[in-house]
Amino acid sequence: MRFTIYPAIDIRGGKCVRLFQGDYAQETVYADSPLEMARQWVSQGASWLHLVDLDGAKEGRPVNGELIKEIARTVPVPVQVGGGIRTEGQIAGYLEAGVARVILGTAAIEDEPFTERILRRYGSSVAIGLDCRNGMVATRGWLTTTDVSAVELAKRLVSYGAETFIYTDIARDGTLTGPNVEEIAGLAKATGKSVIASGGVSALDDLLTLAACTADGVSGAIVGKALYTGAFTLAEAVSRMEERE
Repeated sequence: MRFTIYPAIDIRGGKCVRLFQGDYAQETVYADSPLEMARQWVSQGASWLHLVDLDGAKEGRPVNGELIKEIARTVPVPVQVGGGIRTEGQIAGYLEAGVARVILGTAAIEDEPFTERILRRYGSSVAIGLDCRNGMVATRGWLTTTDVSAVELAKRLVSYGAETFIYTDIARDGTLTGPNVEEIAGLAKATGKSVIASGGVSALDDLLTLAACTADGVSGAIVGKALYTGAFTLAEAVSRMEERE
């Protein structure tokens, strides 16, 4: 399995931002144009992009959808999109606009019959975002924590056809404290499916540690703050991943 690095472009108010532990009150703006940011990551070697509609996650509906569709149509690499996606029409709209993979988060937890129908219809074009605090799934832009464990939910969704999970440890997101490798690899082993790590990557060594778990099913990592603050460059990270293959 190849290990993929997904540069994150989190969009709020039409700008590229990062939040600290998902806190909307702790925001840093890194670029006025998410489209230009996308082009920059592609120029540095990105093979995928990870786009999040932060306004959408909070509102429960796509807010920056047109901007995201423009990015998907413009860049020459596949993009995956999350944030406020709750209906089949929204999913179809993104996929028709050229988005390669749509991420279901809150809907996957709150409406499992809907999720089962979507997974059976759209298959690998849909990923499940599991945003967790202490192993328990959070919803609605991380504002609500449920009593459902990530592994428990993931196993049910695998039975519906889920192939890809994105695991975010909220306590580590935007903190540069290192990813929760144990839980990420544990989820991959428990489900037998592809898991993309999100949250906490602070150094190239973190990526190498995650990449060492590809045999368990850890297929990639979403990287945000480490790239934006210059902890390492995307070009460096891509080169290191290529060296280990």
